[in-house]
Amino acid sequence: MKNSKLDIQQRSYSFALRIINLVDALPHDPASRVISAQLLRSATSIGANIVEAQAASSKRDFTNFLNHALKSANETSFWLGLLRDSGRKDGQVINPLLEDTKQLSNILASSIVTLKKEQR
Repeated sequence: MKNSKLDIQQRSYSFALRIINLVDALPHDPASRVISAQLLRSATSIGANIVEAQAASSKRDFTNFLNHALKSANETSFWLGLLRDSGRKDGQVINPLLEDTKQLSNILASSIVTLKKEQR
């Protein structure tokens, strides 16, 4: 279990770094600035909540932090899709990030389901 915790932390950290690079390369028009800020907040929140989950004082807190990470991943998918579909960045740049977001979401959702089963 320790390796899987480290893996999700490393993946979310690496993902956040890629989002930072993407945001830095976006145009500076008003819509891009708003989307950039929202994307940066939601994408970096994924990893931050995963780290917080590791330090949780109970399984319930752990599950809650993972839920917040999953919500942030879902929000990140929205902002990435909006960047792609509005033409601010092309699919070659955005689609791999969307795939990574989907993978992180799947890992988080699977962990949450397992934890909820254990809590019953």
